[in-house]
Amino acid sequence: MIRVLLADDQALMRAGFRALLDAEDDLEVVGEAADGAGAVRQSRRLKPDVVLMDVQMPGLDGIEATRHIAADPGLAGVRVLILTNYGLDSYVFAALRAGASGFLLKDADPADLLRAVAVVARGEALLAPAVTRTLISEFVTAPAPSDPAAGRDLLTAREQEIVELVARGMSNDEIAGSMVISPLTAKTHVNRAMTKLHCRDRAQLVVWAYESGLITPRRR
Repeated sequence: MIRVLLADDQALMRAGFRALLDAEDDLEVVGEAADGAGAVRQSRRLKPDVVLMDVQMPGLDGIEATRHIAADPGLAGVRVLILTNYGLDSYVFAALRAGASGFLLKDADPADLLRAVAVVARGEALLAPAVTRTLISEFVTAPAPSDPAAGRDLLTAREQEIVELVARGMSNDEIAGSMVISPLTAKTHVNRAMTKLHCRDRAQLVVWAYESGLITPRRR
């Protein structure tokens, strides 16, 4: 059972999400919050698996609330899935930097939302295709990292190669096929890299790969 906390300042929006999620046998909405501060309090009290977090809320917004949750050692198992009407670069980049595990636009199909919750609950990263393009565009136009090699000495050559494939958007199965290893071995390498770099999940690993200069965005 995946336990979900809803954080959105619109009661009608929360009701819609609750109806959708509670209709699934393996999902349970355990609480709601109307602002970011409430989302942080409820996360500490309920310890949900996933927080569906709106960006624009009164007081503490969704980005700052995500940062509080990600920084709390007691909430290490809580994943944040950002839901918003906006696909702006600043929101995507800020959400990932804050510790979000996924980013989905509110106009996504219900089936996509259900899949997103399951993916994020497993500790994997999820970015909508349009959001992924926005993220890559952000890194293309960003200044070069001040220390391109930062953190790379912590990884083996094999781990660096696998992190690069993660940053290209590959799943563990795809990485396994590309490197002719088992999916379990691929997952083990990914997890070791996240541990060494203190990344909460694959989304943070992607951010590190670009910021460290390990991977360079492909310009069109």
